[in-house]
Amino acid sequence: MEPVIKLLLNNISVVYSDVIQVLKGVSLSIEDKKIVSLVGSNGAGKTTTLKAISGLLKPENGKVTEGSIEFNGASIQNLPPEAITRKGIIQVLEGRQEFKYLTVEENLRVGTATRWGKPYHRDLERVYELFPALARRKKTLAGFCSGGELQMMVIGRAIMAHPDLLLLDEPSLGLAPLLVREIFRIIQRINREQNTTILVVEQNTNMALQIAHTGYVMENGKIVLEGNAADLMENPDVKEFYLGTAGTETIKSYHTLKSYKRRKRWL
Repeated sequence: MEPVIKLLLNNISVVYSDVIQVLKGVSLSIEDKKIVSLVGSNGAGKTTTLKAISGLLKPENGKVTEGSIEFNGASIQNLPPEAITRKGIIQVLEGRQEFKYLTVEENLRVGTATRWGKPYHRDLERVYELFPALARRKKTLAGFCSGGELQMMVIGRAIMAHPDLLLLDEPSLGLAPLLVREIFRIIQRINREQNTTILVVEQNTNMALQIAHTGYVMENGKIVLEGNAADLMENPDVKEFYLGTAGTETIKSYHTLKSYKRRKRWL
């Protein structure tokens, strides 16, 4: 039985202000009910990839100039963000975008906007079961929460929307190592227990590949490596440039060793 492809990016290029090209022929696919990690250094184009999927390029004067984006077999390219959200693609933005004058529970309930009028209490219970710290702080204004609590809250808010595809942008950013491990453990639970398809963008390559089924490595707006996540963790180049476990003293630029050929469009 062939795998069901939930999301397909086919050779896309993204340009900002009609001048600055950020993505250069990026192709990737995400199978249904799987976790895919997109890793790479800061400025590689990872966040731009997420914004191309979720329709958030236009407010920043960006656009997809080549290629195609398909979700569940249908094109979503050039759709407005609200239409893409209604199709079930929910993005958790980098930087924990909370409503600081609302309580934690009110922030969580914002996630039900796409399901207006439908019961949400069982969804709240589910979020509190995943994140017990939020249950204890549910009446607290979000502005008084810690970074870790806010990260839990914005992921919980996304869960309240019943995502068909969950996009996570740097969920480990600014968090202590113990909390990072807990966040990634919960991401695995969401995938396993709710069958949610997840795309994680991360600079923390080690954690991102540990939880993923498939991984892509991005540099300078291009995919330079891809494959099974476990295999990528054993790849000597990934070890040297992203995991720091190659055992070599000389660190070289990735671009001195790797070249990239533009892919043919997928059929």
